[in-house]
Amino acid sequence: MTELESHLKKFQKELSAGSVSLVLLAVLAGTDEPMYGYLIAKRLADGGEGVLAGKQSALYPVLRNLSASGLLDSEVEPSVAGPPRRYYRITALGRAVLEQWIAAWTTTRDFVDSVLESNSLQGAKP
Repeated sequence: MTELESHLKKFQKELSAGSVSLVLLAVLAGTDEPMYGYLIAKRLADGGEGVLAGKQSALYPVLRNLSASGLLDSEVEPSVAGPPRRYYRITALGRAVLEQWIAAWTTTRDFVDSVLESNSLQGAKP
């Protein structure tokens, strides 16, 4: 791995750490049906390259943390084929927190965009 690739990988990891919870809550808020981990990962993968690209296992600890924080409810149901599945559903608290996180994300994104678009960084654009 080159030094440039190493820096990119580190940056992507840092960026991902702060956005996984946000996108998981958003996916679950977008459906009335509970979803299990694989379906959530598939929904995210269908959206293209993103915070969990190639790292499906990374979402399970985050789902557990969101559940332990009261932002998600979960229940285990038997599966027709294979082991039982844990289904997740966003709670009312989770929806309220998601609204705040979206506002914070939007503010942060707008700030970063304004800095990146400033004259001092014009040469750094891809």
